[in-house]
Amino acid sequence: MIVDSIQTMYSQSIESSPGSVSQVRECAAILLRFCKETNTPVILIGHITKDGTIAGPKILEHIVDVVLQFEGDTRHSYRILRSIKNRFGSTAELAIFEMINTGLREVTNPSEMLIPMHQENLSGIAVAAMLDGTRPFLIETQSLVSTAAYGTPQRSATGFDVRRMNMLLAVLEKRAGFHLSAKDVFLNMAGGLRVSDPACDLAVVCAILSSNFDISISQKICFAGEVGLSGEIRPVSQIERRISEAEKIGFEAIYISSYNKPSVDKKSNSSKSSIRVYQIKDIPELVRQVFR
Repeated sequence: MIVDSIQTMYSQSIESSPGSVSQVRECAAILLRFCKETNTPVILIGHITKDGTIAGPKILEHIVDVVLQFEGDTRHSYRILRSIKNRFGSTAELAIFEMINTGLREVTNPSEMLIPMHQENLSGIAVAAMLDGTRPFLIETQSLVSTAAYGTPQRSATGFDVRRMNMLLAVLEKRAGFHLSAKDVFLNMAGGLRVSDPACDLAVVCAILSSNFDISISQKICFAGEVGLSGEIRPVSQIERRISEAEKIGFEAIYISSYNKPSVDKKSNSSKSSIRVYQIKDIPELVRQVFR
């Protein structure tokens, strides 16, 4: 049984309008009893707030066994189905769909939609090997660095935390000596997705430096690493899965932290890999290897 939506249901035993906290709580409890007594699966569709949380009392999430959230942007055709709660399984899974004229189509290989779709020799572009839940995929990071024309430099990020971008710019200024304080910096994650994986730091830094130098990065190179406040490249989790995904897509090289060395050596011993793995320890070494 599908209920669309729980906020429009009401019980005559409660003297309040549909959508109120008491009505949502009572109707959810009635549906729960019906589900348990008749062994009938029930799917509740609920409204969300502007912050992306489920509207109504928090007890609604505690009553149900599984909470799924369907995310999307009206300006892009891709939609993401995430598991927020799963009483009988893992929440570290997601599914990506594309909205077409006949409905939703499952995207079986998300990396193919997020990697570069343009000609070579374009500066300001780098590819990150990231994880969302337990699913690895590669996403294109785009950056534009230009001289501030109106005095105060602009900082704008789409799909990426602007505060983290400001932190990375401060690291480049303080630890690597790049003067970016007087320049506008714009950042965009391809596909309209919002990423939070720290492993994207390395690709963001390379995209910014590529635009600043006006030097392109090969489309056959990707990055996976977290940047620390002292300019060091920190290791990221599940590096083997990131390398395997990059190799499957056809990338020839990947830059990672030198502290991921034990994991990489273990993978190299277990199977032969066609992708070259470059291990770096800090931002200056990254610049010397990528922009030489």
